[in-house]
Amino acid sequence: MNPAAPHPWDVDAPEARRIQEEVRQKLVSEPGVALDEIRVVAGVDNAYHLKGDPPLALAVAVLLSFPEMETLEVVYGRAPVTFPYVPGLLTFREGPAILDAFGHVKVQPDVILFDGQGIAHPRRVGFAAHMGVVLGRPSVGVAKSRLVGSYEEPPDRAGAWTPLIDRGELVGAVLRTKIGHAPLFVSPGDRMDVEMAVEIVMACHRDNHFLPEPTRLAHNLVTEFRKEQQSAPA
Repeated sequence: MNPAAPHPWDVDAPEARRIQEEVRQKLVSEPGVALDEIRVVAGVDNAYHLKGDPPLALAVAVLLSFPEMETLEVVYGRAPVTFPYVPGLLTFREGPAILDAFGHVKVQPDVILFDGQGIAHPRRVGFAAHMGVVLGRPSVGVAKSRLVGSYEEPPDRAGAWTPLIDRGELVGAVLRTKIGHAPLFVSPGDRMDVEMAVEIVMACHRDNHFLPEPTRLAHNLVTEFRKEQQSAPA
């Protein structure tokens, strides 16, 4: 892939919110791919090395065959942190590292799963939605916690889900992936709807894990990547 940043990242918070509104206008709520058309799925997670000079945002993207979930490629990215911590604007801290990682990708993903929110965000443009537009790929947000909305607890069986509703709008699904475990918060990114997002996440689920394989593997790898960066000589 050859992604190019469509806007500056090193901006102030008001400008970042204006950019988010521009990105939101580009979101497509219809699925950009059918389940039986998916051949490659990517999982993405981020971490930070804030004690470095300069502080770094880190990213890992894992490319897996679908539905086999066999690893095809792993790429790493890093970028200086230039944006302060502001809730709802984390993409501006983490996005450049994701772009750096995808600049090394040789296998084109059909869909990308991000460890973060899609449209289940106050301005409907969370990390997965924003980066789906930037990367030009159907995207899904797979979050461990709720950012917005209300819901009823889903039944305690794998694959059960209930709607996540915010201000009267369906913004995601509260999905039970593991019996006896808290649910995941799945929301569409770009070129995605709630039902397809749930189908993709469950099709990527393996071995009674909490997380689907793409983001589970990405999480494990970015944790190791951060440890390596922190232990590297200055």
